[in-house]
Amino acid sequence: MSSDTLAKAPAAPDLPRDTDTLPIVPRRRFGQWVAAVAVLVLLALAVNSVLRNEAFRWDVVADYFTSDAVLRGLWLTLWLTAVVMALGFALGTLLAAARLSANPVLRSVAWGYVWLFRSIPILVQLLLWFNIGALYPQVFGVRTVDLFTPIVVAVIGLTLHEAAYAAEVVRGGILSVDRGQIEAAQALGLSRWRRWWRIVLPQAMRAIVPPAGNMLIGTLKGTSIVSVIAVQDLLFSVQLVYHRTYQVIPLLMVATVWYTVVTSVLSVGQYYVERHYARGTGTAR
Repeated sequence: MSSDTLAKAPAAPDLPRDTDTLPIVPRRRFGQWVAAVAVLVLLALAVNSVLRNEAFRWDVVADYFTSDAVLRGLWLTLWLTAVVMALGFALGTLLAAARLSANPVLRSVAWGYVWLFRSIPILVQLLLWFNIGALYPQVFGVRTVDLFTPIVVAVIGLTLHEAAYAAEVVRGGILSVDRGQIEAAQALGLSRWRRWWRIVLPQAMRAIVPPAGNMLIGTLKGTSIVSVIAVQDLLFSVQLVYHRTYQVIPLLMVATVWYTVVTSVLSVGQYYVERHYARGTGTAR
């Protein structure tokens, strides 16, 4: 191409030098808006179906929601959850300490416990404890069937099961603390107890609280399995009612709503506990 032709070529338009004055146009995401509208429509249809379906018998749900039998079952469920979580984490903490111990025997025994109780389904564990009298008719001179009542079996079975998971939660939280923190505490001359209480535990709690909160909610819902051994928790209580009234769906909705309410309260509490231990890390929200 000759130089004359290049000379006659049109010059490129001058672009504004101040890019701050250029308008910023957000990218249009039509697919996301269509998906959001579709989800809202489906959700509205589902809610409308639940509220307008007469088979749910919301009047029956309202009648039994605060009945004495249901509230007694709810109280037992809450009590059982609290006891199992307290005992499970106490035993789990000991197991975690054993797994982190330098003693190979303690490490092996703790590992074997966690492996065994995480391998056996909780229903099988409860049924084994419920029928322990077939193996040991008497314990300390007392008939086993009199000593291992359904509520005792529920506490023992759930506690041993939860302890295996709590041990891993606590161990993971302790391992999440940087080794340099412990060495710095040793350099300051802090005692072993103060190192764990003032340095290790507060930092480990940031990693322990989220899974522990999930375990708490899981334990609350998991207590419903004790109904198979005739422990009158919330689920068993509503089952007794609908076996008498044949209002199966309304009574199951009573249990469903109560579980949802309690789980929501626990989730709010977990949020504030997490925020408390996340102070100073930049992750509190």
